[in-house]
Amino acid sequence: MPELPDIVIYIEQLQTRVLNQPMQGIRLLNPFVLRSVTPPLEQAVGRNVLELRRLGKRIILVLEGNFFLVFHLMIAGRLHWRQTTGVKAGRNGMAVFSFPSGSLLFTEAGSKKRASLHLVQGESELQKHNRGGAEVLDCDLADFRAALCRENHTLKRALTDPRLFSGIGNAYSDEILHRARLSPVALSQRLPDEGMERLFTASQAVLREWVERLRAEAGNAFPEKVTAFRPGMSVHGRFQKPCPVCGTAIQRIAHADNEANYCPRCQTGGKLLADRALSRLLRTDWPRTLEEMEDRKVAAKKASTVFDEGNRER
Repeated sequence: MPELPDIVIYIEQLQTRVLNQPMQGIRLLNPFVLRSVTPPLEQAVGRNVLELRRLGKRIILVLEGNFFLVFHLMIAGRLHWRQTTGVKAGRNGMAVFSFPSGSLLFTEAGSKKRASLHLVQGESELQKHNRGGAEVLDCDLADFRAALCRENHTLKRALTDPRLFSGIGNAYSDEILHRARLSPVALSQRLPDEGMERLFTASQAVLREWVERLRAEAGNAFPEKVTAFRPGMSVHGRFQKPCPVCGTAIQRIAHADNEANYCPRCQTGGKLLADRALSRLLRTDWPRTLEEMEDRKVAAKKASTVFDEGNRER
């Protein structure tokens, strides 16, 4: 899912292309992406784009007449810019928005269509899409603490809850927790002051750094390769690869559609977190520490060697 750094770059690139331009036309390619009925989508046509905003993980086009186009990309939704009006959308096309300078193509890959588009009128209607999370880059330590401790959840869940924090998802929460050297399953209301300060500092640093990295990567081009898995990440999407800090193999725990990637040496004191599915399957065989996992690897390698030698003797 595109998160705060990705959304910021989308908005910056859109500003250079559609700001103060009229929306000349809208071609709705998949009617299910439109989740609003009133006002009708046609009322957006002919209105100038006055501003672009980010609302959590949503992209807002502010139009004349107090109208707002609200894009929520969810997991597989993406935006593309084409310097033409005759856009071929392909099988993933959701909608095309035409401007004098080109066309904005809204796509969504995969069979689970979760991305959405709303047209609303009035700030009060727009605020219904605001989940209320704190803006990490704008808040101070006290605001951050208040948001984190509002409910007692694991740090991973708290950081990704849009009611608590705005714009952070699965990928950057992993990077933040690794930078802060904190376990993803530590509880928010039990975090000591020193850990709270590390988490606050890491949250701001990671988000700012990735905005700058993605900005430099994009240059003047529209971002076409928006992904949650980037080569420069420390832990996210790097299962079994070495931690860039200590070299320990990155581990992960999975639940439903989400997973947490972490370094057991940097973040959990060498303890392996129990993955729910594997824990139920393996029960007492689940390794609890890095040392136990390494011992099992050595034992498995020895057993494999003995098996191979036995086969050769036969």
